[in-house]
Amino acid sequence: MTAAPVVARTRDELRTARVALTGQTAVVMTMGALHEGHATLIREARREAEHVVVTIFLNPLQFGPKEDLSKYPRTFDDDMQICRAEGVDVVFAPTPDVIYPDGDPGVRISAGPLGGVLEGQARPGHFDGMLTVVAKLMHLTGGDSFYFGQKDAQQLLLIRRMVRDIDFPARVVSVPTVREADGLALSSRNTYLTDTDREVALALSRALHEGAQRAEEGPSAIRRAAREVLVAEPLALVDYLVLVHPTTLQDVPEWYHGEALLAVAARVGTTRLIDNTPVLVGPGGGARQVFSDTASPVAVG
Repeated sequence: MTAAPVVARTRDELRTARVALTGQTAVVMTMGALHEGHATLIREARREAEHVVVTIFLNPLQFGPKEDLSKYPRTFDDDMQICRAEGVDVVFAPTPDVIYPDGDPGVRISAGPLGGVLEGQARPGHFDGMLTVVAKLMHLTGGDSFYFGQKDAQQLLLIRRMVRDIDFPARVVSVPTVREADGLALSSRNTYLTDTDREVALALSRALHEGAQRAEEGPSAIRRAAREVLVAEPLALVDYLVLVHPTTLQDVPEWYHGEALLAVAARVGTTRLIDNTPVLVGPGGGARQVFSDTASPVAVG
């Protein structure tokens, strides 16, 4: 039977647990409510590193005034079962007063202009809060590599930019989005969906698929094909559907050939969902699982 992970609740407990991990250590950061997507991140981390640390921390800085932090699913016992099954060495599960011992931090990481578009426009301040806690957890866990899902594409881009711009000694690894058999991207927020909502939500992944299928024809064909799917599903209230450059998040022009991010956000019932797919635009184009290293704003490693 796989040994249970060491659970660290405080900084001192984490330091003690980390001393015992003498080889390369990978870190997977989560807000809890773990699912197969998180398990995939852990497996990828385990495949490449000798030790794996998982953080479970529901970061209050990432939630805006209209977002109900208290309703976010908390499933610690189930989370621990996944961590045990996947061979996690240490679970760091602090409370807010451990991460922010002086209360609301007076100094935060700024996401800059890239944090004010797409998800940042819909959720002002979200990415500043995200980067602040990621930076703190990078320092506290002392990991060599950090694994994040492609599903949160803008988050991944900003973490890579932070690592490069502030010279973090960290390797950032992106892992392809994990989906249900019907195409729905796994998300902790999927638990909020009713059966009807779930059927409606499939329009997001279908739109991405149809758009990517037209990648050889250019940006207009991609956008048109994706938009047609969403227009046909009026119960999906679209926030944005964009085809943007993977490092600038600017709309790509019609003549563009190369890698691009096809991304969508929509409200289904009471739940706001996001999804995306990397796309190669132009000859030989189509959907990709993750972006190539040449598309990344920071060389990993």
